[in-house]
Amino acid sequence: MRGTAGAFLLCVWGCASGPKKAEPPVFFPAAPELPRIQFLTSFTARSDIEEQSGFDRFVIGEKQDLKVDKPYGVGIHDGRMYVCDTNAGLVVFDLKARTFGPFPGAVGPGGLRQPLNISIDKSGVKYVSDPVRGQIVVFGANDAYVRAYGTPGAWRPVDAVPFEGNLYVADAGNSLVKVFDLQSGDPVRTIGDKGDPAERLDRPTNLAFDADGFLYVTDIGRFQVVKFDRDGHFRSMYGKAGDQAGHFARPKGIAVDREGRLYAADASFNNVQIFNNETRILMFFGGGGEKRGDLLLPAKVTLDYDNVKYFEKYADPNFQIGYLAFVTSQFGPRRVNVFGYGQEKGRKYPTDAELLKQVEERRKKELEKIPPPAAKPPEQPPKPPGG
Repeated sequence: MRGTAGAFLLCVWGCASGPKKAEPPVFFPAAPELPRIQFLTSFTARSDIEEQSGFDRFVIGEKQDLKVDKPYGVGIHDGRMYVCDTNAGLVVFDLKARTFGPFPGAVGPGGLRQPLNISIDKSGVKYVSDPVRGQIVVFGANDAYVRAYGTPGAWRPVDAVPFEGNLYVADAGNSLVKVFDLQSGDPVRTIGDKGDPAERLDRPTNLAFDADGFLYVTDIGRFQVVKFDRDGHFRSMYGKAGDQAGHFARPKGIAVDREGRLYAADASFNNVQIFNNETRILMFFGGGGEKRGDLLLPAKVTLDYDNVKYFEKYADPNFQIGYLAFVTSQFGPRRVNVFGYGQEKGRKYPTDAELLKQVEERRKKELEKIPPPAAKPPEQPPKPPGG
């Protein structure tokens, strides 16, 4: 009897669940193309990161499996992933401590009403856009409240990115980007509300900077991503309204990698498109559905080079990850999706220029398969009256 009880307690302590069955890797593009992006893992609930032993369940009971409800913005710094849940506030997945919970600084003057987007600088300072509070709320590297930018009621701040001493904020209410001095908080200038009407913003939603200091603005009203220099001079546009690759229907989150490639999430296409720095489409990943690697109403894409070590265990042994892409889905079984951009070991990959040429050749062949429209019969002359 004693042996049976001991065996039972031993099993309660360590036999809660068996090892998970390994699932086949999901790559984009699919074989036989060379893989460039692998779906690695996803985070939706406490159970995705916290491990509760059988003994803990036996003694204190099952923990409530808290979940992310409707995420938009996502950022990561030093092993802590911050998710803006528009229905439940700002939450944190701590990859080092293996915990999940509410953001500790969002109390008192740091209280948030509907956090939409988050940007994190290299030092760990966080800029949270809250259009319902009507401010950009800033938290330090220790997650404590620091200050807020903007006057509630005068605008609708939906994204904010710091760059070289200024804070650039997408103001969806006034159809422009507002620039503040980071130190004083004073307004410096506006972008996208002057000059040629064809170069003005309509409904900006998301922002990103590239390594050369160019500003990219998602404009859901224009169905485009618009590129400006840091002083607000118009440079170019990515995409247009349509249902083809390289077009947009509901463009949202954007990010730019170190090579100048633009990542743009589209909530209607349920994917993320990747463009070269000359506005040409290179590839896309995702797709509507509930399979691993699918996206449902993707909202934000964030790139990260500093936290790869936390996700290498999910990568195929033959796939070398260069950086990470975090993509939020507002619906579906996987709310925060993690992808790795990289290369298969031992394979020679084409350059972006060569890849673009392949894309164009493939598109040309597809167009050749489409039969031309049937010729209309010649129109007959009208009959004379009484004829």
